[in-house]
Amino acid sequence: MALAGMGVVVILVLIVIFLIIFLNLVPLSLWISATASGVHVSIGTLVGMRFRRINPSRIVLPLIKATKAGLKVDMNEMEAHLLAGGNVDRVINALIAAESAQIPLEFESCRAIDLAGRDVLQAVQMSVNPRVIETPVVAAIAKDGIALRAQARVTGRANIARLVGGAGEETITARVGEGIVTTIGSAETHKEVLENPDRISQTVLSKGLDAGTAFEILSIDIADVDVGRNIGAQLQMDQAEADRRIAQAKAEERRAMAVAHEQELIATVQEMRAKVVEAEAEVPHAMAEALKNGKMGVMDYYQMQNVISDTRMRDAISGKGEKADEK
Repeated sequence: MALAGMGVVVILVLIVIFLIIFLNLVPLSLWISATASGVHVSIGTLVGMRFRRINPSRIVLPLIKATKAGLKVDMNEMEAHLLAGGNVDRVINALIAAESAQIPLEFESCRAIDLAGRDVLQAVQMSVNPRVIETPVVAAIAKDGIALRAQARVTGRANIARLVGGAGEETITARVGEGIVTTIGSAETHKEVLENPDRISQTVLSKGLDAGTAFEILSIDIADVDVGRNIGAQLQMDQAEADRRIAQAKAEERRAMAVAHEQELIATVQEMRAKVVEAEAEVPHAMAEALKNGKMGVMDYYQMQNVISDTRMRDAISGKGEKADEK
């Protein structure tokens, strides 16, 4: 009896272990939900997902959602997308949203968009409800030198056909900023832009800025235009200041050269005066030598002194002597 009781316990334990393993391998609740929703998924398929290391709920639940929405999706393609690192639930939601909005979208296209790293559901929603992109404030200068700061609002919707390989919002923002700078820079005066801000929108739209991007631009509206500094006047003032400094430097150079020339002349005059003084110092010696040798008499000497005195008197009367003394 004891052996029989132990055998029953062992059998019960084995049954419990088998049930635990079976329930872990076979998600019965998920199979029941799929069957009740009209999705035919065999238990063997669910077990196969377990062996392929796929969470069955990540395939079955989106499949139930797609079936209820009237979409026909291949479960093998869903598994392949999940194994490739995609988000199956987001793809199914995007397909349901596209179907509701009557936007033609195939599973393969949706799968490619998702694997490209873009939010396919957001793209579908943006196709239905256009998005407004505000550009940063762009500063540009008109031909009259006045700076203007403009900000634009770009209304666009996603172009699903160009989501794979198309440029993003950054490209749109950069192109709009370039168009604003070009339009303001080509205006003769800043008043032309202030009087007709729509000119910026028309010029930017005519450039086809959405080419090669994942968006389709519907409109570009100028939100704000502010007047900035007079850059032209500031540049002219800076140029005038630079010219003044250059002229001042040249004048200082000329003054230095004149001072140097004056110093050179003064040195030359002083040298000549020194030579004159030296020559005058030799005159008494020469006269004494002439008197000693009899080449000049005493009367000649007195006569010469009289001539010198007469000359000094005439200079004093004419005023040249005082000027000479002052010098």
